[in-house]
Amino acid sequence: MSRATIDDVAELAGVSIKTVSRVVNNEPNVRDATRARVEHAIAQLNYRPNLSARNLASQRARVIALIYDDPSAYEIPSAGYVIRMQVGVLAACRKADYRLLIHPCNYHSAAIGAEMKAMIEHARPQGIVLAAPLSNMPRIVRAIVETGTPLVKLSPGTQGGKQYSVATNDREIGAEMTHYLASLGHRRIAFIKGHPSHKAVGNRYLGYLDGLQQAGLAFAEDLVEQGDNSFGSGEAAGERLLKRDAPPTAIFAANDDMAAGVIRAARLLGVDMPGQLSITGCDDISLARQLCPTLTTIRQPLARMAERAAQVLISHAGKDSLPQGADVIPATINVRESTGPVPAARSAAGTRE
Repeated sequence: MSRATIDDVAELAGVSIKTVSRVVNNEPNVRDATRARVEHAIAQLNYRPNLSARNLASQRARVIALIYDDPSAYEIPSAGYVIRMQVGVLAACRKADYRLLIHPCNYHSAAIGAEMKAMIEHARPQGIVLAAPLSNMPRIVRAIVETGTPLVKLSPGTQGGKQYSVATNDREIGAEMTHYLASLGHRRIAFIKGHPSHKAVGNRYLGYLDGLQQAGLAFAEDLVEQGDNSFGSGEAAGERLLKRDAPPTAIFAANDDMAAGVIRAARLLGVDMPGQLSITGCDDISLARQLCPTLTTIRQPLARMAERAAQVLISHAGKDSLPQGADVIPATINVRESTGPVPAARSAAGTRE
């Protein structure tokens, strides 16, 4: 028979994990009836805490856990994206003599909440850096919060709420990239959306809309395609856009993987880049510098964001709570070979439209 967990006790007693931990540690502010119910569940299940020490806070190891969506679930995983997060958290950990625990997971799993709780019970991390898109999924955030473990959300896509977050200015920099393409004379600027579950990536689309408005360009629904952050979806969306009767002269993809897919589609269709088509992406993964042409993209300061998230957890170790609010670390545009002025003939045609 498997050993009972704190989760089992909480379920049997009909209370939260935090309440069980308060009873185990003989903390105040627990009603007598609730305490009796929890103690009965503990006895019935023969539950024993995983570690010998009784106070859960003092049990916390000098460990920061980085939890992120498993990249192996994707068609062409961007290992560079994950590595930059790891590098950032590791930098903060090394300075403070902490260890880094990485935990990739499949957020589609129905058992994700139980998986989070089991990992936390076993590892007792001092705090958790929760990366997007998990950071904007209430059921995952709730599972972690119920354990009482300090949490900082990375790129949740929305600000506010009870958990501290670290993000970048996705919407503003998306508008800046769109305006940059317009400054090159492009009037038909297309956009490829990312996976709907990534709210931060969705903010880049809002930035695209803002950029069109700032440049005095009308929105055209036929210039927007839905992708899912993968290379394949970028290639398919790029092919659809480029086969239109009036194809765009510039395509802004919500991430670099999809932009790379657009470059492949353009190559197969014999479209010159950047002579006939300018392409931009976002994230500045290592692939962006290896493509031909090299990719103009938005450099997300991911390592700095992850380091800051870990620093907040470490600096508030042992305190009752983390601060509320958000840190916003600005992104920058890296101009490379994939963008150039709109072709003269297309520019004239665009003026007549």
